Amino acid sequence: MCRDWHNCDKVSTELSSVLVTKLPYVFKCLMPNFPFQAIYLPLSLYFCILIGLARGRPSDLKIDQALLLVHNELIDENLTVSWLSDYCYQCVYQGLVSVPVSSTSGKPSIAAVAVDSQHPVTLQLNGTLGGKELSRIHYHFGEFGNYSLVVKNSSRSTKEISCDIIINESPVNSHLPILYAFLIYMGLLGIVTLGRVFVIIDPIRNWFYKKLNPEDTDRLINSELGSPTKADSTSSNVPATTWTVSQRRLRSLDTFRGLSLIIMVFVNYGGGKYWFFKHQSWNGLTLADLVFPWFVFIMGTSISLSLSSMLRRGGSKWKVLGKVLWRSFLLFLIGIIVINPNYCLGPLSWGNLRIPGVLQRLGFTYLVVAVLELLFAKALAESDTLESPYSALQDILLYWPQWVFILTLEATWLGLTFLLTVPGCPKGYLGPGGIGDFGKYPNCTGGAAGYIDHLLLGEKHIYQHPSSSVLYQTTVAYDPEGILGTINSICMAFLGLQAGKILLFYKDQHKQIMSRFFIWSIVLGIISAILTKCSKDEGFIPVNKNLWSVSYVTTLSCFAFMLLLLIYYLVDVRRWWSGAPFFYPGMNSILVYVGHEVFEDYFPFKWKMKDSQSHGEHLAQNLLATSIWVIISYLLYRKRIFWKI
Repeated sequence: MCRDWHNCDKVSTELSSVLVTKLPYVFKCLMPNFPFQAIYLPLSLYFCILIGLARGRPSDLKIDQALLLVHNELIDENLTVSWLSDYCYQCVYQGLVSVPVSSTSGKPSIAAVAVDSQHPVTLQLNGTLGGKELSRIHYHFGEFGNYSLVVKNSSRSTKEISCDIIINESPVNSHLPILYAFLIYMGLLGIVTLGRVFVIIDPIRNWFYKKLNPEDTDRLINSELGSPTKADSTSSNVPATTWTVSQRRLRSLDTFRGLSLIIMVFVNYGGGKYWFFKHQSWNGLTLADLVFPWFVFIMGTSISLSLSSMLRRGGSKWKVLGKVLWRSFLLFLIGIIVINPNYCLGPLSWGNLRIPGVLQRLGFTYLVVAVLELLFAKALAESDTLESPYSALQDILLYWPQWVFILTLEATWLGLTFLLTVPGCPKGYLGPGGIGDFGKYPNCTGGAAGYIDHLLLGEKHIYQHPSSSVLYQTTVAYDPEGILGTINSICMAFLGLQAGKILLFYKDQHKQIMSRFFIWSIVLGIISAILTKCSKDEGFIPVNKNLWSVSYVTTLSCFAFMLLLLIYYLVDVRRWWSGAPFFYPGMNSILVYVGHEVFEDYFPFKWKMKDSQSHGEHLAQNLLATSIWVIISYLLYRKRIFWKI
């Protein structure tokens, strides 16, 4: 346990040493006068504490497990224990352990087994004589806890069975590292806020900026936001063609994008190995299921603003179309060759190359939505006003062909999902297969979505380890970024495009913009409530990230409109928040995403852990890696380096 700065364990000491003595020099190459030592010293201490949070665990237990000792005190009855997780919908019980009758009179037979501690479970006890069910117990075990399940006859004169769970050793609080991490970052935020208060004082501000970058002192003092502008590019050593930032750029959009991206990086790195920071096994939502659709949503918003800007500056549609095609091609190419789960087999190993993927879906979605917008886009002049009697709906009515196309796409998704005949599976099947649906359709994972991918792409060219394989024990490959789900990602981006239209049509009319964001959020929320029946598994179309179901799109779009409204109000309307730190990765989203994937297994983003079964150490590693990407994006922003595709 890391009790103080001088008594850290070997791993955290080495990490702290590197943080304090080596990494600051790397960053000083980019910003020589910035006091990184002052930041890294408390930061390394904080992570030292975080790594040492987890209490010692039994050597035979893994993360999210507890030890259960089953005591069979039954008279002439062998015992079989099965289990079922509460999060496994309509699943069959799985065998856990068998405990024979004791061979020694008066001494129970005992069997030890590891049990899952992530979710509450139901234990089913069966006797071997006739296989009858003896009892069921519902219990939520704690991580690394030690429990005894005592099964015995209530009395020798009756056949009534009693089952009691006894806590031999209390479990650890596996959520404590999250609390400490929260306090750590709140402390850092408090330090930064206090620093900004001091910087408001003129003498301190002038001294700080002179030390930070003397040649940019006047520009930084006179610029409240510090945003790069076209004027800056002419005086910079960076070629003007490498980046373009509008002087009136909405910081809320980059903040929203950066927020989605940073959460995506964190969950991709492991999320501390907590189940709620991983993708849901099938139906439902976790934090990890929110970020990709939000990224798609804000991409649609950016398409609307960027295409309108290009056309307003006199760019031809053919030239803009060429840029759209090139960017889509690059996104797809990077996803196929650089970021691919099977790259260890060789980047050009076609036999096992995964064709779908996050960037591939982004590239294709961008292509469809951008071309659709380009076909009907009109260059809006700065002086355009809303005098039409239909101005309240003109952001929809003026582009009714786009809506017809999107609704046709959605009808196609519904038709294929519920009417396509899938061999060996019922029509309209939306389940995970495996042991779900009481084991009736073990090879039907994803229904029509999985079948289409297998048919058109081949089993070896899709994702081999879907999230359903752990809980539902599925054995067939299934790709969450498959072909059919891409239809709904296009719809998601189009709803983001609608948010962009609202920003364009009601420019600088903050109440109009926010009221429309709110209305869209409410409407989409109502649609989601109807489709899901406000239920995780019992609705007409459950919320499902693996399928990218229509309810998933409406639900996440509802959240996206509400979140964008909040960020827009805080950042661009009231200017109470600059958008930091999320604004910086939002300005370099492609670089951060590709970089975090490529360098995932390299120090300082990953190191050899002393205890790989510790939530605390995993959380420290994942948070540190994510924080480093935020720092990198900040440094790139300061150097006016923006990687645009």
